[in-house]
Amino acid sequence: MLNKVIMMGRLTKEVEIRYTKNNTPVASFSLAVERNYSKGKEKETDFFDVIAWKSTAEFASKYFSKGQLVCVEGRLQRRQWTDDDKKTRYAVEVIADSVYFAGYNKNAEQGFDPFEEAA
Repeated sequence: MLNKVIMMGRLTKEVEIRYTKNNTPVASFSLAVERNYSKGKEKETDFFDVIAWKSTAEFASKYFSKGQLVCVEGRLQRRQWTDDDKKTRYAVEVIADSVYFAGYNKNAEQGFDPFEEAA
């Protein structure tokens, strides 16, 4: 089976990082991705929740900021839980394997290589 996602978009907010009980870093952020559109039609944007683990999470947390253009490579995953009202809820998230800079990065001025990848 194949489950592969590659998308480029802008971060809608700052990356949130937290740590599991075993001190494993996990970061979450939202990506706004414009759809291709035809002449005369309005642009449409989709918003995707992205989860990154370990070194990829630390990289995103350290170097990504709101509004920045980034590329995410990973897979889709559907999560299920029961809410307080005993209703089953679902979420589809992108689990990032790699994240990249896709545009100018303010950290580049500080000697950071913007073409470095986190995997």
